[in-house]
Amino acid sequence: MKFLAFALETNRWKKINGDYRMKKYLGGCHCGKVQYEVELNLKNAISCNCSICMKRGSLLDFIPESQFKLLCGENELQDYLFNKKLIHHYFCKNCGILSFGKGIAPGGTKEVVAINLRCLEGINLKTITIKEYDGKSR
Repeated sequence: MKFLAFALETNRWKKINGDYRMKKYLGGCHCGKVQYEVELNLKNAISCNCSICMKRGSLLDFIPESQFKLLCGENELQDYLFNKKLIHHYFCKNCGILSFGKGIAPGGTKEVVAINLRCLEGINLKTITIKEYDGKSR
């Protein structure tokens, strides 16, 4: 839950600083069987050092579920839960790429989607501020 709270705080920071221009992006897995559309601001990303994030090299941003639309591949997704089983890590059964996950925000009232920014089309990672999160110690 601390990770999701940190992620949502990062999202609030974007609003406070007045730079909250939303843009739609397409994303998905490597083989193309899982595709989605997201609406987000690409100002910040989170780099977590927990066991799963370190192994897959994700750069994450969290958005409300209302800003995520799965276009195709629902039947191609495999769910992976570990540790406290709070975040559903969805990966493509065919190519193995984990391009997004879902969890409940602190307070238990709102579902959020964790987007692996490396799976979005047409972005420049060099323009994004990366914030470190110590998930390994939690």
